[in-house]
Amino acid sequence: MTQTQTGTVIGSWFQRGILWTGLFRPSIEQSSGEAVSANFDLPLVRLDGSPAVLDSLRGKVVFINVWATWCSPCLAEMPFIQQLFDSTPRDRVAFVMISVDESREIARTFVENRDFTFSVYHAQGALPTPFNSSSIPRTYVVSPEGVVVSAHFGMANYNSDEFRNHLLNLA
Repeated sequence: MTQTQTGTVIGSWFQRGILWTGLFRPSIEQSSGEAVSANFDLPLVRLDGSPAVLDSLRGKVVFINVWATWCSPCLAEMPFIQQLFDSTPRDRVAFVMISVDESREIARTFVENRDFTFSVYHAQGALPTPFNSSSIPRTYVVSPEGVVVSAHFGMANYNSDEFRNHLLNLA
């Protein structure tokens, strides 16, 4: 059953409960290593099929989340991302939710059925460095200067005052 859509949804409910407890929190520490530039030349399209040019997001903090509808940890964290999105000023922070599903129609149906309002894009091929990890969910925070300041691999509850303040302080 875990390899079915129903199993994925049930698993995500359980994992969402774990996230709600606060056991899994995103890392907000900035990387102490060499600065990694974000690559805004991502092969993405919007869910309506129109091309996406993310270069227009330079100058804002960008929250990038890579996910899929078949990934129960991805589904578990999405309501928390929606809550963060709802409480964050759009003029300072941009949200880029990248679906790696087989087709954009799968992601479009999923997002519409759950009334998510953040911007969702579909990956058109392999994502470039530094966004090309094989595990999902994964989340990156990019500074207004275009530097990846934090990356989190695995599910997390991003809807916290601490994380929101982290984003706003970068802006």
